Order: sequence, then structure tokens, then C-alpha cells
Amino acid sequence: MHIHDAEGCVRLVPIFKNLDAGTITAIAQLVHEHNVAAGDTLFLAGTDADALYIVARGQVKVTQDTVSGREQMLRLLQAGDFDGEAVLFTKTEHNNNAIALTASQVCTISRSDFQQLLRQSPDLALNVLNALGQRVVTLENQATAANTASVAERLANYLLETSAAMGDAEFTLPLRKKDLALYLGTSAETISRRLTTFEDDGLIEQSGRGHIKIVDADGLGLVI
Repeated sequence: MHIHDAEGCVRLVPIFKNLDAGTITAIAQLVHEHNVAAGDTLFLAGTDADALYIVARGQVKVTQDTVSGREQMLRLLQAGDFDGEAVLFTKTEHNNNAIALTASQVCTISRSDFQQLLRQSPDLALNVLNALGQRVVTLENQATAANTASVAERLANYLLETSAAMGDAEFTLPLRKKDLALYLGTSAETISRRLTTFEDDGLIEQSGRGHIKIVDADGLGLVI
């Protein structure tokens, strides 16, 4: 991976922000790039977890298998999101599965490489602790917002984020409507009704199965 691209990938991650240029470059030299296709598996529950995963482009779903064998989506990773920060500090196994919903670019940093750098940079260690603490606060705020925002707000935000991840105003929904409904905490019927409302308001156009074209991004943003 070109060092400039690797640095860009590193700068996407909150735990590495505000570091000096030299430290960013040192971390970037540890990065490995993976281009994955839609449907490809990044990792599975029960396998060794030995790397931090950074989504540089695309969408990745993190899921968990229920007792009944059903797939339950836990979170959606988009550009700048990461998973597996705990493995940077301790040897463990993956508790969840990660599957690419779209063609994605994913960067990884192994635990052994990162720990060696951590011992050499007290500033990095302090920055990581501060950033992880901030992540806890952010997750709490997101949980509160998820409980208070309307379905229309959550759906509009999802459409705009997906468009940004795809780099295109026209795309096919990576998630099936029933999975999207579970992710947004509503029903598939409500998702369909809201999409129809957005279309009637001139914000989007729909065609085929799950094909969306954002016509008025600014108007869709006002829904949020």
C-alpha cells in the first residue's frame, strides 16, 4: 500500500487523530490494505482476533448469530469506522462476524506491530486512552439519539451515509429492507412507507428492488 494512502487510512481512525506526522507515518508503515468484494467475509466469530480493522471505503456489517441460528446485525461500519481495537492490547477471539456489504477497502494493523510501536511512543499510548474514552461517550450519545430520533430521521441519515460510502447519489440498498428495518429499529413496512414519502416529496427516486437515487440531498438532510 502506498504510504500516502496508508496515512490517509490511519488518519480516518479517531484513536490516531491529533498525533504528530512522524507517528502517523510510523503507524502507516504497519498498515496492510485489503480490497474486498460485496459478500466477502472479513472475520468470523471464534477465529483469532489479531488485528485492528479500519474501513477506508465501503460498508461492512458486523453481525452475531443468535441461539436459533439467525443473523443479528449489531452495527454498520462505514468510511472512518473501525472494529477490533481491543485486540491491540490483549489476545482474544472474535465474538462477531464481519461481512462486506459493498466493494470495500479495509486496512488492518496487527496487534504485535502496534504493541511494539506503543512501547516506543508514550504520546500514542496517551492518545489511544483518551480516544477510547471519547468513543464510550460517543456510543452513549448515539444510543440516546437512536432512541429519540424518528424513523424518518434515521432513514434519511442512513441514505445519505450510504450515498457517501458509495461515492454516488444512485445506488442499490446494501441491506435488505427487513435487515435495514432491524438496524433502524422499525418494521420493513414502515421503511417502505417512509421511502415512498421521500419519493413523493421529491427527495429520492426508486426503481427496481431497493434501487435509490437521491435527487435532493439538501432536502433529505433537513429531515435529520
